[in-house]
Amino acid sequence: MTSVPTQEPNIQDAPRALSEPTQADGRRQRSVDSRTRIVQALLDLVGEGEISPSAEQVAHRAQVGLRSVFRHFKDMDSLYSEMSQVIEAEIVKTFYRPHVGVTVAERLTDLISRRAGLFERIGPFRRASTTLAHRSSFLASEQRRMTAGLRKILEDALTPEMVADRAKVEVLDLLLSFDCWNRLRRDQNLSPSEAEAVIGAAVARLIA
Repeated sequence: MTSVPTQEPNIQDAPRALSEPTQADGRRQRSVDSRTRIVQALLDLVGEGEISPSAEQVAHRAQVGLRSVFRHFKDMDSLYSEMSQVIEAEIVKTFYRPHVGVTVAERLTDLISRRAGLFERIGPFRRASTTLAHRSSFLASEQRRMTAGLRKILEDALTPEMVADRAKVEVLDLLLSFDCWNRLRRDQNLSPSEAEAVIGAAVARLIA
């Protein structure tokens, strides 16, 4: 019986075979790191007051090439969607827990306090989102969705009888909106505590 010769493993191929997965893992990690830096660069620029940072500004802050930005994101709208997720994460963290308070007045006081803190944190991002919404269908859609979500949270704090009073709900929705907060803080130059007190006083008169 003739034995079939077995092929001896090529020792020289071993290092290459072992290194290939390592190299692939390294490339994948570098890609993840680059994407993370790009997103963080946008958040940092907007957080510093740059309402509409360019792709070049983002690339420079992230210390990556401009081509790298568009390798990870097909356009700036895709990158802005990441910013929108930051806003939504803050809303979820702040509001998706039970209302505090037995009476409507107590629940609304809690809601005003929560929104004051939220709007201060997301203010730069929301202002940027509002500025860019006219040229970004995604951001415009997200703003409408978030506005509807905040309104639903407000209605959940009210009694059915109050929800049936549409004019009252509309005014409450306006008073507890980011636009109202932004006007008090930016245009009327009130401090966070002063703005919260003004909104609280207006809401208390409305529901009295």
